[in-house]
Amino acid sequence: MYEYIDEIRELLNIVESKEKNSINAAIKLIVDANLKKHSIYSFGASHAGILSEEMFYRAGGMMTINAIFGREVMLDRSPITFTSKMERLEGYGTELAKTVNFKQNDVLILHSVSGRNPVVIDLALAAKKCGVKIIGLTNLTYSKSVASRHSSGKRLFEVSDIVIDNHGDIGDAACQLKGAPQKVGPTSTVIGASILNTIIVEASQQLVKSKNGSAPVFYSANLDGGDEKNKQLFEEYKDMIHYEY
Repeated sequence: MYEYIDEIRELLNIVESKEKNSINAAIKLIVDANLKKHSIYSFGASHAGILSEEMFYRAGGMMTINAIFGREVMLDRSPITFTSKMERLEGYGTELAKTVNFKQNDVLILHSVSGRNPVVIDLALAAKKCGVKIIGLTNLTYSKSVASRHSSGKRLFEVSDIVIDNHGDIGDAACQLKGAPQKVGPTSTVIGASILNTIIVEASQQLVKSKNGSAPVFYSANLDGGDEKNKQLFEEYKDMIHYEY
């Protein structure tokens, strides 16, 4: 009935079929990090950063996800075109990485649809020097069709330990406008959020089994007793939590 919903449904089926191995590998990495108290970080620039916000500090989300927010590549930056200039500026991601205390066997989730801009490559390379494992969420067809803007010549999928393909169209938008040259309806946010929440749900289920009923998942603060339960979980996982709570 609705073209966009049909496109999303088809993409989710493709992702479930073709990305199962990569998603399972990411689940295992997140479970191991929580069990061994290694830190988990997430970053994306501009609209890709919406997924870091999706995973960060929310009811039903994993408490141990630490979002990295680069002020100059967030959507409330004015003028908005400045965000594009900053994500293409080599060295910004390196400086951003210096604000994070990356350690051996930590996990960094990086989201970039094209995977070509220096900010994510800089972050990945800096983190890998510290022994961090990289989960790259990207669009392989799109990324392979464009050149890297980083001096290394690398794109996100080439510097990631685990690569998850969102299988969207080149350019992200999915629905061709009839009578006009543009496509409309980007899919990367919906599909990316579905992938990452799948990883969090399955990892949390495994943690409950491994830890006899415990998983670092936020209760809603609007539920009676929610604040108290969250404080108890925070105490258990505080070594992995690097934001003020």
